[in-house]
Amino acid sequence: MTTKEMAVKICEALSDKKGRDVLMLAVEHMTIIADYFVIASGNSVPQVQALSDAVEECAQEMGLSPRRSAGYREGRWVIQDFGDVVVHIFHQQEREFYDLERLWTDGDNATWFNED
Repeated sequence: MTTKEMAVKICEALSDKKGRDVLMLAVEHMTIIADYFVIASGNSVPQVQALSDAVEECAQEMGLSPRRSAGYREGRWVIQDFGDVVVHIFHQQEREFYDLERLWTDGDNATWFNED
């Protein structure tokens, strides 16, 4: 399975769990941190945590486990590092504040998975 296919499956899992504004950013040409960033939002702390759980389940099915994970308990910004794919799950307010899309989008590297 390619890194892109892994990122797509994670996006689909987030979308299936009603994650909002699910976005996949190809960042391999911008940083050595990862090949893809996946960004999604939840409307509440429990939803952010449920989205995080869904990503972990999806990753396990692909034989992946996070190298690092942070923010689950607070449920405001969960980050899950799977090496070449880094997942950011935000509470809507934090997503608007940090605006990662502005920092990492170059115009051609964004794929939206569910637009309202």
